[in-house]
Amino acid sequence: MYHPFIADVHLDLSMNAMEWNRDLRLTVAEIRQMESGMRDKPDRGKGTVSFPALRGGNIGLCVATLIARYVKRSNPLPGWHSPAQAWAQTQGQLAWYEEMIRQGHLQQICDTSALDAHLKAWAEDAETTPIGFVLSLEGADSLVSLDHLRLMQEKGLRAVGPAHYGPGTYAFGTDSEGAIGHKGRELLSVMEELNLILDVTHLCDLSFWEAIDHFRGPLWASHSNCRTLVDHNRQFSDEQIKTIIERGGVIGIPLDAWMMVPGWQRGISTPEAMGVSLNTMIDQMDHICQLAGNADHVGIGTDLDGGFGKEQCPYDLETIADLQKLPALLTGRGYSQSDIEKILSGNFLHFMRRAWG
Repeated sequence: MYHPFIADVHLDLSMNAMEWNRDLRLTVAEIRQMESGMRDKPDRGKGTVSFPALRGGNIGLCVATLIARYVKRSNPLPGWHSPAQAWAQTQGQLAWYEEMIRQGHLQQICDTSALDAHLKAWAEDAETTPIGFVLSLEGADSLVSLDHLRLMQEKGLRAVGPAHYGPGTYAFGTDSEGAIGHKGRELLSVMEELNLILDVTHLCDLSFWEAIDHFRGPLWASHSNCRTLVDHNRQFSDEQIKTIIERGGVIGIPLDAWMMVPGWQRGISTPEAMGVSLNTMIDQMDHICQLAGNADHVGIGTDLDGGFGKEQCPYDLETIADLQKLPALLTGRGYSQSDIEKILSGNFLHFMRRAWG
């Protein structure tokens, strides 16, 4: 059976390996069995992502993150208590990626020539070609200084989201409100100089609009849904979506259930009871396509296993390999074959080629 190529532009692979202690070389079933009886995290025994599952879904390319939040004493969110500690955590995550490269499981993609070579190799032999990944930093608070950003760019970092949850050093994120300020503007200036992609995901409204005004480089939203469908500051308003479209950006659709349907209650709601399915994901995609007037600005950024698992994702998705159900569902919603290929990978591939020149 033909399985089209898929790119997932937001996966917290190293966080799962280093903080959740998951060996992603194993099958999802094996990881779940190892976590049986563990209660330290709500998604124990419910993960959906592993290298075999990615291969099973023909997901040959992902944007993989480094993530370690620095929190000030006044911030109740979990995180590291100094930028130096957060930096060190990201370096441990980077070391894991480097080891997976050495073992032949992953391949880092840093430019157009590497991207094209990887796609060619994957098309010829998807079973043994390493899974490609583009390195992204989710939340910039681990950058002790902008010299650290330059160092990470030399190590292959290609995208940065200035904020995550709460107030940050360089911007304000989800569930907070504030401007990017002097440090944020300096960050954006260096990012533009280094041709790094700005990930506007998680930026609060004020930081979003200020970033849009100050950054002239390539931008995308790796994992964001639509505020019109789920009214929360974590999602983008139609005006924000239209602005991303006007800037040539692409928006990846995540699969965290609370961002997919209104009224979700963590720890209480279930995907089955709330009707959260992969068709709900297509509702989010379709809204963006209607605003754009085409299918050129939406893609996949699942965020699967980004602090949630089967308890909080579409009920018809057992592992990430089930993204292969999307082509039939999109066909059923009237999307053409060419548009489906754009959504599954083409839009983000085109974006990367354009951004990298």
